[in-house]
Amino acid sequence: MNPCTPHTLKTQEALDARDALADALSQAGIQLPAMDIRTPWADDREGEVRYALVHLGVCSAPVALLLTDVILRGIQS
Repeated sequence: MNPCTPHTLKTQEALDARDALADALSQAGIQLPAMDIRTPWADDREGEVRYALVHLGVCSAPVALLLTDVILRGIQS
C-alpha cells in the first residue's frame, strides 16, 4: 500500500491522537487498559477508508471517576 493513501493517513492520524491522549492521561495519573485503533468498513464506492477511530476500550469505575475529575478540573481552569 502506498504510504500516502487516505487509509494510511487516517490511520496515522488516529495513532497520533491515541498516543497524545495516552500521554496526557498518563501525565494525569490515568491509564486505560486498552487503547486501540479501529477502521470502519471501506466505502463501497472506492474501497477507501474515510476515517479511523481511537477505541478507548473499557475502564473501571475508579478510572472513570478519575477521568471525570480531570475533565471537570480542565473545564474550571
